[in-house]
Amino acid sequence: MSTGNPELFVVCKSCGSEVSPYITECPYCGSRLRKRAPKIDRDGRVTERRRRRPAPVLPRLRRGEIPGIRAESRPYATMVLVLVGLVGCLLWRTSAVRIDQIGVFGEKPGAHWWRLITSGFVYNNTGYAFITLGAIAIFGWLLERRHGPLPVIALYAVGAVGGTAAAAAVYSIPFALGANGGAIALIVAWAMPDVLALRRGIEIDGDLLGALAIGIAVALMPLVVPTSAWVADLVGLLGGVAIGLPLALTEPQ
Repeated sequence: MSTGNPELFVVCKSCGSEVSPYITECPYCGSRLRKRAPKIDRDGRVTERRRRRPAPVLPRLRRGEIPGIRAESRPYATMVLVLVGLVGCLLWRTSAVRIDQIGVFGEKPGAHWWRLITSGFVYNNTGYAFITLGAIAIFGWLLERRHGPLPVIALYAVGAVGGTAAAAAVYSIPFALGANGGAIALIVAWAMPDVLALRRGIEIDGDLLGALAIGIAVALMPLVVPTSAWVADLVGLLGGVAIGLPLALTEPQ
């Protein structure tokens, strides 16, 4: 037979007879040749149904599988920060606690030092909470993918807790709710590698303009929300540079 011509016969495996390729049973011994009659294409050739192979799926990158590339993991630290912020946004609105019991709200924390920590998770303005927690979720997740949870926690602590402590020390009647300082610290730390790359004349893939827009929106919160402290913005900016610069310098080029 020449290539491309239809099959002239098939051989029965039971009796060895040459039979037509278009029948399902051998006429000589009655053996089953195929389950159903074959399909015929336009050229009169027998076509067989081909099984589709599943598309290859890459497994999750395991720790140490590729040197220099961090294993994929869920941003648990960022998820916890955002979730606790949502709880703090709603908790003081219940009868369980008052806002001045968990936040730096009109008086210095004094012996209640733990308010410096909890105050960063308390929001008395929905728009303020949405913008700040959204920035923490985006840039905390991006940073956690690069460096893991510890730098994210450190940046948040420096910006949010440090910013609240600075506001309590600077103002005689301090109001410092929310984590605008923590959000700015995360944004600045994320942007540091791209800023350094631009200084070297290297083309970047990150959206610095988008990060700048979000950073400006967070930084200007004290204009519309009096409980958001300006000094917390400054502490977050300095903390983001102090922690983000060494992290950026350790990244592979």
